[in-house]
Amino acid sequence: MIAVAIVGILATIAFPSYQEHMRKTRRSAAQSFMMDVSSRQQQYLMDARSYAGGAGALAALNLAVPGDVARFYTVTVNPPAPTVPPSYTIAATPIAGSAQAPDGVLTLDHQGSKTRNGQPGW
Repeated sequence: MIAVAIVGILATIAFPSYQEHMRKTRRSAAQSFMMDVSSRQQQYLMDARSYAGGAGALAALNLAVPGDVARFYTVTVNPPAPTVPPSYTIAATPIAGSAQAPDGVLTLDHQGSKTRNGQPGW
């Protein structure tokens, strides 16, 4: 009986820590994918003289959102049409009700500025 109580207490302490670790791991995967998109955008700019944007941006960059990111985030590239001067903002929005919802929106723009939930830095 005492062993069961000890295991229960340890599980109560360890489980939230495990969940937080998993949330950080998924956030890191989304950030890594966003950096890949940014790198591809720079290559695309050299060829097309503009950045890819809108719904077809990831396809234009020959990228697909990895499954471990797609289950928790919706990744978009804005603006929907080329701008002068060229610019873009990549946004990873947590899917409502998912474990990542407390993260808020992650953004990365053409200048390398990163925000999380409207606050500077990731």
